[in-house]
Amino acid sequence: MDYSLYVLLNRSGRSYAGITALDPCKRLARHNRGEVLSTRKGRPWRIVAVEIYNGYAEARLREKQVKSWKGGNGMRKFLANVLWWK
Repeated sequence: MDYSLYVLLNRSGRSYAGITALDPCKRLARHNRGEVLSTRKGRPWRIVAVEIYNGYAEARLREKQVKSWKGGNGMRKFLANVLWWK
């Protein structure tokens, strides 16, 4: 089963990284409906990056790595090198 690592961004510049087995656009809809506690206050969100992985463990390791970069140059470098959604 494929898992997606996705990065969301809101109008104030706050970012959120997560993984999902759902289509990232469907997961985004859940975030924007307020169904995810950690992103409820920052709505609306938009997807700015997606990476696809073959398994949960691989996606989870990458998610931990990306989350460790919050607020630093690592997040900017990550966003510069991934698939951008318009």
